[in-house]
Amino acid sequence: MKKQEMIELLKTDVPEWNAFREENPEAKIDLSGAELTGAVLYAANLRRADLRHANLREASLLGADLRGADLRGADLRDATLRYADLNCADLRGADLNCADLSNADLRGAVLGYAERD
Repeated sequence: MKKQEMIELLKTDVPEWNAFREENPEAKIDLSGAELTGAVLYAANLRRADLRHANLREASLLGADLRGADLRGADLRDATLRYADLNCADLRGADLNCADLSNADLRGAVLGYAERD
């Protein structure tokens, strides 16, 4: 699946996205630079996804699986990450200002130079 097709599927149909991920567990997920402002991504499987410099401002990532995801330089301002699994995610340089990280799993996450107010 091409990058833009992945972005559109993720933005429009998270259950179908999760089914795609389940059927293609080894697929390289390149969403770097994706425009996902305000996207509703409840429980989305973004495990090991490349989300470098993605715009996730005001996105709803409640319960999302972001284990091992590369979020370097991502814009997560005002994003909802409650109950998200960010175990071993790379958040270096990410903007987390006003992000809701309540009950998020940040074990092993790399947070160097991440911004948080």
